[in-house]
Amino acid sequence: MILEAVFLPVIPGKEAEFETAFKQASSIIASMKGYISHELQRCIEAPSKYLLLVRWETLEDHTVGFRGSPEYQEWRKLLHHFYDPFPTVEHFQKIDLSL
Repeated sequence: MILEAVFLPVIPGKEAEFETAFKQASSIIASMKGYISHELQRCIEAPSKYLLLVRWETLEDHTVGFRGSPEYQEWRKLLHHFYDPFPTVEHFQKIDLSL
């Protein structure tokens, strides 16, 4: 499993509009091959900052499958105009800490 983590800097004053658009966009990402789950969290100290966490089966499910899909173009249209600056996407892999 891969964890995609993205800090989303939403333009101040656009938070409610962003959250409404994100609800709509959630069905897009949830329909993609390799998608496991996602969650969106809002920062308490800076309410225009959000954290998006998406779990994918493989890195390629996100970087090739989703990003290369027509559905991603709809995702972009719904969400990308809310960000300033544009967010950086990072991927993480769980470390086995068992002894």
